[in-house]
Amino acid sequence: MKYNMNKRLKVILIACFSMFLFVNKIIAQEHWIDLVEQLVDNDETNKSQLENFIEDLTYLKEHPIPINSATKEQLESLPFLSDELIENIFYYLYKHGSMLSEKELMMVKGMDRQTARCLKCFITFQQFEKEKHKLNLNDILKYGKHELLTRIDIPFYTKNGYKNHLNKSYLGSSYYHNFRYSFRYSDKVYFGLTAEKDAGEPFFKNENKKGYDYYSPYLLIKNVGRIKSLALGNYRLNYGYGLVINTNFTLGKSTTFSSLGNQIFGIKKHSSTDEYNYFQGIAGSIYITNRFTIDAFYSYRTMDGIVDNGFITSIKNDGLHRVSNDFKKKNTFSNQLIGSNIHFNGKNLKIGLTGVYNVFNKMLNTTFHIYNKYYPRGKDFFNIGLNYKIFWKQFILSGETAFDKKGKIAMINMIRYSPGGNFQLVVMNRFYDVAYQSLYANAVKEGTLVQNESGIYMGLETYFLRYFKLSLYGDYFYFPWKKYQLSKNGTQGFEGIIQINYSPRYELDMFIKYRYKNKYKDLTLENKEKITIPYIQQKWKYQLNYSPINKLKFKTSIDIVHNNYQNNKASNGIMIGQSIDYKFRNVPLQLNGSMAWFHTDDYLSRISTYEKGLLYTFSIPSFYGKGERLTFNIRYEYNKHFIFQAKYALTHYRNRDYINSGLEQINGNMKNDLYLQLIWKFSN
Repeated sequence: MKYNMNKRLKVILIACFSMFLFVNKIIAQEHWIDLVEQLVDNDETNKSQLENFIEDLTYLKEHPIPINSATKEQLESLPFLSDELIENIFYYLYKHGSMLSEKELMMVKGMDRQTARCLKCFITFQQFEKEKHKLNLNDILKYGKHELLTRIDIPFYTKNGYKNHLNKSYLGSSYYHNFRYSFRYSDKVYFGLTAEKDAGEPFFKNENKKGYDYYSPYLLIKNVGRIKSLALGNYRLNYGYGLVINTNFTLGKSTTFSSLGNQIFGIKKHSSTDEYNYFQGIAGSIYITNRFTIDAFYSYRTMDGIVDNGFITSIKNDGLHRVSNDFKKKNTFSNQLIGSNIHFNGKNLKIGLTGVYNVFNKMLNTTFHIYNKYYPRGKDFFNIGLNYKIFWKQFILSGETAFDKKGKIAMINMIRYSPGGNFQLVVMNRFYDVAYQSLYANAVKEGTLVQNESGIYMGLETYFLRYFKLSLYGDYFYFPWKKYQLSKNGTQGFEGIIQINYSPRYELDMFIKYRYKNKYKDLTLENKEKITIPYIQQKWKYQLNYSPINKLKFKTSIDIVHNNYQNNKASNGIMIGQSIDYKFRNVPLQLNGSMAWFHTDDYLSRISTYEKGLLYTFSIPSFYGKGERLTFNIRYEYNKHFIFQAKYALTHYRNRDYINSGLEQINGNMKNDLYLQLIWKFSN
């Protein structure tokens, strides 16, 4: 495939270069967004759970951790910090006293510039006195902080689903809208309500008379006496390494080695618009001693799906209710869950035991296909798991072993070797029995479920020539049984990544990454014959982040994709992107603009990219064909109480007469949207 430098691409590149020379009065940017881009596997990320991850990081950024009085639990909530680096931070504070500025971060053993840049987004060096007011209603009402947020998305096109002449059309308007109210008192009380209407869903009409399609109330109390946490309403859970229960976002294999296997244990509030990955009821965690905690939780919620002759034949998890058929699947069955966790957090040993029992009011019997023979089936399910982490000299041994009610096993074990701050080696083994069943398991894996998979992972990370970091890993995986789009037993595959980061100073860093994956997939030939052969994916990515002065950031990226079935013609794609962030010195106004040119052969060589959005939001659009993508963001902050944000996004295709298909089809070659958000922060 040939990529010609046409006039349109030349104009884009010249414009990027001109802006690079012109802008000279801007503010330092949030490097944690760059970290998210590297942590996220754009093609295989669970986007609904990713929203929870982005919201958690955004909240931490809005409420920075006082580094000089931080607890271990607070630092463990930052996914890019390893256990070793957390211990090194505490040792530095013990030996040298309080940190006074961000310059001291680089004096911590094992700290590199990229991690330091991210860390300073979430911490503060200010000294805070302990709050003298007690936890009582008067103080909560007096010192609590409120936030109201509303967002609306406006499309400047009409999809087929909104044309009334169709028999199957969307019942609501094309606008997306959500509303959030949150209340926070110190780090002890969190209360709020999230409401959402997706595009196409009716609002106070037709099948929906209650206004918003989704409401999520929550109350979370933390660190009050022996109460570590107490949640009422909607909440999320994660224990161990996710083999029993985990409704949080899991970073997966392509994350950094520092965060591989890191999980935020315990109970968390659910305040995002994710309509599936949460529980509803009550959950609590109590300190038995300083080292021992015991958690208990109960959940009852109705769920969407298809019920046929008294059997649940499918579970609907997208949260969309746009057409009449969606409402026929809404709240058709219920699920109850009860469980507990006992956890010991010692100096050199962490160990926990988790047990979960859940039951449906109807029998779960998913519509049978040969690949889903071992999917969860039945009315009730039970899982128990033991997780551990052992610190011994320069080694960390960790893992979890879990069983279901039929005795099927899932296990993951990892050993990490870190002889010094500039080198670490990770070896991980996982075995998920072909018939292991856990409805809420979510762990490191190649497939979609924690079952029917085994693998060996080896990774190495080291620094060399002072400013360079090398990260590489290889993962061999094996599927004993068939899978979706894979009709052959006993297939194997391999995935590997090599990445080199270069960061000579704070204002400049770049990386180049190569990813290779070889796994079997079904291919349908022209004569309708189906064969199973290796499918090979190769991806290259180059990214440059540059801040020539303290208030400016440029990001340049190049993505190249080369995919093919073995001995078949390859599908190729390329995307070149440039973004610029600008914030005025004397005006509370921040601007961001990005542009990208893409050229791919077809859908197989599509390219996904992380895109900056509004507060608590994100976007990972995929592009294929030939075209350009432009975005423009604006943020205006007035008196630190009112914040207005807007984003305009335009995608133009040069080789299409329509976009998407079915009800989502847009007749034309252009797609443009406007996103508006207003935030009001206040206190009594």
